[in-house]
Amino acid sequence: MNYVVRHHAVARCPDIGDLEQIAAAEDHSFVTRTRQEWEAGINRFDQAGETFFFVVEAGRTVGICGLNIDPYIEDPSVGRLRHLYIHPSCRRAGIAAVLVETCLSAAPGTFDRVRLRTSNPAADALYRCSGALPAQPEAVHLVRRGSRLA
Repeated sequence: MNYVVRHHAVARCPDIGDLEQIAAAEDHSFVTRTRQEWEAGINRFDQAGETFFFVVEAGRTVGICGLNIDPYIEDPSVGRLRHLYIHPSCRRAGIAAVLVETCLSAAPGTFDRVRLRTSNPAADALYRCSGALPAQPEAVHLVRRGSRLA
């Protein structure tokens, strides 16, 4: 497979329609929320240090991931990895790891820590293998600057 990672930094939402439908069928509402918040101007991954990437294969979007200032705490030095989703037919091909690394590498020096949350065991394993450390119960992870990811 020939995958291309692309940075998305424009006001309009990237084309994630196919991913949105598949994610909804898997009961993952965050992909729809990504589109809705982008279109409403709530979150376009366009604040200082924020970034959004998507992966294209054969002209279709097969993966997404973004990095925001963490909206759940009042500290602009803490980022949050958000909305990682990979098309089921492309999973276990290393795309998720590339997206995570790309997002975290895109904003050097912006965030002292990056947090994320997942209840998905496969995603939990990916983050742990990539160097993320559990920060709390409930599968919340913390990536510190100087780890393999940060």
